[in-house]
Amino acid sequence: MVTSMAPEERRAWIGLVLALVGYPVYLLLLFTGPDVPLTERPFALPMVWTIGGSVIAAMVLHAVFRVYTDTGSPEPDERDVAIARLGERVGSAFIVAGALMALVLAMLDQDAFWIANGIFLGFFLSAVVGGIARVVCYRGEFDPRW
Repeated sequence: MVTSMAPEERRAWIGLVLALVGYPVYLLLLFTGPDVPLTERPFALPMVWTIGGSVIAAMVLHAVFRVYTDTGSPEPDERDVAIARLGERVGSAFIVAGALMALVLAMLDQDAFWIANGIFLGFFLSAVVGGIARVVCYRGEFDPRW
């Protein structure tokens, strides 16, 4: 089944799965921390480890599933490019929403905990919704001339 997928579709699946695993891992690390109020919990290190772990896992999975085009797989075609653009457009709305949430929280002089977590939530939602859009396009009928 994996070999019948285009490299771009495998990349979409890897990104979606890592997003769906990474954010819950961060929340698990955050909520299993010391028994102090939420805004006083150490959040930066778990966030950095989660992001770094996701990047490393993505590189490993891309290598294992031969996602890189320099390994002899075909270059992305017009459909792949259109699907990638659609996924980016759909996902970017959540990055903007996370940034706006962080901006409002900063203007309200809220704790850095909430600002950082608002941005991180925006990235997570962007990856999940953009990944779902890509996978749905690959699994369904998608006309790149839209």
